[in-house]
Amino acid sequence: MVLVEAVIDDGGQGWGEATVLTGYTQETIQQAWETATAKAAALIGLATHEAKRRCMDLHHPAPFTATALVSALEMAEGHAVLDTDSECRAPLLAVINGTEHGAIGEEIEQRLAQDYGTLKVKVGFDLVPDMERLAFIQERVGSRAALRIDANQGYSRADAITFINGIDPAGIELVEQTCAAGDWPAAVAVAKAAKLRGLAMMLDESIYGASDIERAADLHCADMIKLKLMKAGGLDALTNGLDHIRRRGMHAVLGNGVAGDIGCWMEACVAARMLDNAGEMNGFLKPRTRLFQVPMHLQAGDLVLAPGDSAAGNAVVPDGEALRAHTLEQREFH
Repeated sequence: MVLVEAVIDDGGQGWGEATVLTGYTQETIQQAWETATAKAAALIGLATHEAKRRCMDLHHPAPFTATALVSALEMAEGHAVLDTDSECRAPLLAVINGTEHGAIGEEIEQRLAQDYGTLKVKVGFDLVPDMERLAFIQERVGSRAALRIDANQGYSRADAITFINGIDPAGIELVEQTCAAGDWPAAVAVAKAAKLRGLAMMLDESIYGASDIERAADLHCADMIKLKLMKAGGLDALTNGLDHIRRRGMHAVLGNGVAGDIGCWMEACVAARMLDNAGEMNGFLKPRTRLFQVPMHLQAGDLVLAPGDSAAGNAVVPDGEALRAHTLEQREFH
């Protein structure tokens, strides 16, 4: 993770993160670090609106790094979407990770006992075993939860269509990104097959900005679009993207399962205000050690944001001791 702290003249403090993940960006950790430090040095003395504009110049080549810088500045300014003057809740999904029937069954019962209403199943590995595992999960879950099926770009066009035609649509909320992000003809072909089966298709890795949302809508290859703050370029860009998806007649899903505390908290703030489906901002639950004292907790499958957990009040800051223990390199510019 590359973590950015921004402090502005009125004392406002903000944080942003770039947790680089292969497959979602061409950036590497080293590139993100070098880009972030070079850009940070050039921002000193600028008005925040100009600083954000210059950071967005990085969005195409380095979306994760641009987002870390911009969202830190937005938080320092006191972005309205981050202020919780009353309790907000964002429902969260749980991922079923087991591969053997016994482990899968136990995991399902645990997640349902925790009141998760949406479960995610990863496929895209091996076509026939994927289909068999999904069928077992559907049988065990029944009508107790909705299922999201995520192939993570793992199938060829032919295998994706075979998968769509071979599974039972019962209980499936959506099928996500079956083919490679840049293979739009495959997305169109799979969407046509899915429509005949009554299955909703969602794109994730294919989407980086407004032009990709437009393309998906024009090609009629997605019923749903998933956005992630870390790809969007900041909070304003993210909220505008969610509005754009609605305007084009599609539904939006939000959340990054490979983000840290700050990124997930920001996404939860947005989701609690703008969405009514399960979010995927569960990355902060995965590390063995949390770097941040997160002002939210899980309750009945929801992320709960308590009143007063606001960016403007600086209630959301990393735990200093944990941060020092995990920092490999640090640069400051004044």
